[in-house]
Amino acid sequence: MIFKQFLFSFISTVGFSVFFNAPRSSVPYAGFTGGFGWIAYYILKSAGYIAPLASLAGAIVVGTLGELFARIDKKPVTAFVVPGIIPLVPGYGLYLTMIGLLNNDYTSAIQIGNETILTGGAIAMGIIIVSSMAKIFKSQKIVALNSIKK
Repeated sequence: MIFKQFLFSFISTVGFSVFFNAPRSSVPYAGFTGGFGWIAYYILKSAGYIAPLASLAGAIVVGTLGELFARIDKKPVTAFVVPGIIPLVPGYGLYLTMIGLLNNDYTSAIQIGNETILTGGAIAMGIIIVSSMAKIFKSQKIVALNSIKK
């Protein structure tokens, strides 16, 4: 079951990589980024965690793999992170929120919309955390190399 989840998220991420005109050498890396990010989300969601927390973990995996693959493939991080977060985007929650609003079911719309907004914020937070950590590690590495040269 997990392999099937990985395969479908890998294929969707590869499709969006091609759609976004990512460099050809980056497409498989972006697929792995999206696949592993979705697996992190799927495992935590299946274990009973709430969607925003599972999305945060998935976004952290996507951000970490994006930073790693950017250094391996020597391409910008966005070539891996932007297509990689596509499987995590809560599009179905947005759809259900709009359906609730159109049917005057405001209680359901507010409940689902609240969780959807929190999920989107968690995805952004996960990417920001990993990006900030990568910049801190990179600046510390530069300081350490400069102190060795002196």
